[in-house]
Amino acid sequence: MNGPEITLEVAPELRLFVPHERRAGRTPLTTDGASTLGHVIESLGIPLTEAGTLLVDGAPADRSHIPEAGEHIDVTAVERPQRVPGAPLRFLLDVHLGTLARRLRLLGVDAAYESEDIGDPALAALSARERRVLLSRDRGLLRRREIWAGAYVYSDRPQEQLRDVLGRFAPALAPWTRCTACNGTLARADKDAVSDLLEHGTQQAYDVFAQCTECARVYWRGAHHGHLETIVADAVREFGGAAA
Repeated sequence: MNGPEITLEVAPELRLFVPHERRAGRTPLTTDGASTLGHVIESLGIPLTEAGTLLVDGAPADRSHIPEAGEHIDVTAVERPQRVPGAPLRFLLDVHLGTLARRLRLLGVDAAYESEDIGDPALAALSARERRVLLSRDRGLLRRREIWAGAYVYSDRPQEQLRDVLGRFAPALAPWTRCTACNGTLARADKDAVSDLLEHGTQQAYDVFAQCTECARVYWRGAHHGHLETIVADAVREFGGAAA
């Protein structure tokens, strides 16, 4: 590449995306003189979903800006909490984030999830069609232009993934209101009405039930409820909401 030379500095939160030699601070970069600032940033490995305000010599600049010789570029991280205008806040998760999807649903967050790999083009199209924030650890997927909005999930541990998403987007929490299996809404269910769907032991031991209005799955406070209560209590304590 033989064009204008600029200098560039990446926010500490974004340095995992760039080569090691660019993680120490301000570094020189030769551009082709035609590519936009957005393209330059992506070419370094940073998904644009993760880039916040872009500064050119200290002043905010658009991603369409074409860098000129001698300019200094600062790439900041997205501001948290990140506001997503134009639609109710809801998410779409790729095939590798099933546990995160179930935990978001447990907290009442609208989280669509494909349990089979439908392919990047279909996921991006679904994000655009339903106006959902696409969550993924796949940088290539997040670079697709057709997605409506997206975010990189930084950890591979479900507990940290949940904290990351809740801290970044600050969704309203309404625990125990969504089906963890299909994302439908839950409604109180009469024991007699759902008895045919229950094992005999469950019928004998429990009296309070909820049922999904979409897939008809039945819920009760069973053996794993204590673990789920801990997840809910921790999230509500840190991020707010009603642990009903």
